Amino acid sequence: MFKRVLAGLLSAAVISSAAIAISGCSQNVESVEFKTAENVKDGAILQAFCWDFNTIKESMADIAAAGFTAVQTSPINECLEGEDGGMELFGAGKWYYHYQPTDFKIGNYQLGSRDEFKAMCDEADKYGIKVLVDVIANHTTPDTDSVSKDLIEAGGGSLELLYHKNGMKDLSDYGDRLQCTTHKMGGLPDINTERPSFQKYFLEYLNDCIACGADGFRHDTAKHIGLPDDPKESDGFENNFWELATKKVDNAENLFIYGEVLQGNNDRIDEYIKTIGRTTSSTYGSKIRSGIMNSNIDTSVISDYWLGNAELNMVTWVESHDNYINDGTWYQLTNDQILLGWAIITARKDGTPLFFDRPYNADMDNEWGMNRIGTQGDDMYKDRKVSAVNFFRTAMIGEDENLVNPNLDSTALAIERGSKGMVIVNTADELKVDFETNLADGTYIDRVDNKTEYIVKNGKITCNTNVPENSVVVLYNEGYTKYADMAKVGVSDKTEFVYGEDSIEVTLTCSNTDNATYEIYSGDEAKAVPFKDGDKITIKASSDNPVTSVVLRAENAQGVKTYERVEFTHKNLYKIEKGTKVYFEKPDTDDWSDELYAYVYNEDDNENDMWPGEEMIKEADGRYSYTFDMSWKTPYIIFNDGDASDSVQYPDGQGLEVFPDKTYKVE
Repeated sequence: MFKRVLAGLLSAAVISSAAIAISGCSQNVESVEFKTAENVKDGAILQAFCWDFNTIKESMADIAAAGFTAVQTSPINECLEGEDGGMELFGAGKWYYHYQPTDFKIGNYQLGSRDEFKAMCDEADKYGIKVLVDVIANHTTPDTDSVSKDLIEAGGGSLELLYHKNGMKDLSDYGDRLQCTTHKMGGLPDINTERPSFQKYFLEYLNDCIACGADGFRHDTAKHIGLPDDPKESDGFENNFWELATKKVDNAENLFIYGEVLQGNNDRIDEYIKTIGRTTSSTYGSKIRSGIMNSNIDTSVISDYWLGNAELNMVTWVESHDNYINDGTWYQLTNDQILLGWAIITARKDGTPLFFDRPYNADMDNEWGMNRIGTQGDDMYKDRKVSAVNFFRTAMIGEDENLVNPNLDSTALAIERGSKGMVIVNTADELKVDFETNLADGTYIDRVDNKTEYIVKNGKITCNTNVPENSVVVLYNEGYTKYADMAKVGVSDKTEFVYGEDSIEVTLTCSNTDNATYEIYSGDEAKAVPFKDGDKITIKASSDNPVTSVVLRAENAQGVKTYERVEFTHKNLYKIEKGTKVYFEKPDTDDWSDELYAYVYNEDDNENDMWPGEEMIKEADGRYSYTFDMSWKTPYIIFNDGDASDSVQYPDGQGLEVFPDKTYKVE
């Protein structure tokens, strides 16, 4: 890809019930109680990847109804406003800009203001949902001109003092702990997190988050901040950042704090768990993904969390945003396969599962889906399998686990929790249910489909139907509460979110509701219009704003609200034919070399598989040409001089539109 910076990302039986007041169609107020775990560690976390504060606030009923105990935001700090404030996940704007801090104060152009964050936290409290904030202490944006004066002052008064002595030097040896904790990682300058003035400034930020309603933190790139006994630069400071960040913050004893420690060479994960309290368990995620892809979920593969002798204080996942974006899980696993993995990690006793919500309408052919920052992700977090196993987890607090491959079939897994409940995950052929179990005798209804009966008698479970391929069965009686199916609203799977004509027709969908409405925002105001499943609306291009938002709302039989926002972008779509030629004039400066490259891409694919692209032809001194090898829809082009660490490129962010025979010059 082209040059870029990637962040690299109850007491045993006590259950709390969140009383939720929902206004129905009439003036009567309905009350629905969704059972959530009192402590985050006992529940499940929804990673609301790139959702803005208002979207999370509006979606709080959906989150509670899906059985999540906590919601994790993307970084809320002030950050680099890249590419003229573009709001695409990838393209004209990037998801990773909020991982490029310019200051440690709440609010940024991607997610919203401090007031909006506080309002979101206030709304979460009404539903018993905890709020976790993704925070970054390790680095700033590489665009050091954008770092705030306040942060520089807090870091010692100059950029040189803000960073470690080798903080602008690339990390090349992960086996060297001094390099790992003081050198630049992924192109991001490494902050001297041991400087007391910086620590004071950063703790003020954490405490402001807590004052606004945050209940905990995920510490990004935690492996790159030193442990107490790690080697240090000779600056006279101590490796005491974690002591302050975990024990000296307000309300420390009640916070859920974990660090992102990606396992690998010299990761010291056992010490990070002891020091921070808990970390991620990245290797286990890879084992789960591999097991699901290969239909091998043998207990010998699934049972081990791959933490060695470390305590099992961890956050588990099937995938994280880093896996999805950097490791290619977006095209390796279907959404259905992700749900199978989620059922496994959530039904288990240990660890706290984190659900990464993929981009809206993304699939194995389209990594970015709708490709918008701020809106909610895919509806898969509201899937019946997800909610059923989330509520199962809460009901099973304090119960031991037993993992079994039914009939010794390694393509299926039964997760028993004491004698109280069981989750069955089946990845391959239909599974016959006729095997031994620890479940108490009785009749159980599958809480996913709410109809299939399973009979347990004398230590054996049976069913008159087989468990289908790629399915999840959730069985328990004690602690179960029946809720009405959530209303669903959306657009058809084949919807195009970028269009080049004057208008686009969109098919709306809804289910489990008889009061769905849509609002089209081309300005500041919109009118709610009722719609039925399959109704079509027309989105018209506006000269004032290329992006049109459509807000969809509905209520289910219990009056519980659901919310969705979809956005449509009007763009100049064009086609470039094979053989098209463009030119570039190299700036007359010393930072550009004589060997130049053209990197060509669009939102669907890349013509050049890897950065820096293809070498250009030198036509004359300072003048270069590039000829397209194939026809292309709406390509963008970036000119650069290679992939070395000191390379230069034009432009710095979103590529340029292509015009045949045009000569491009650095402006």
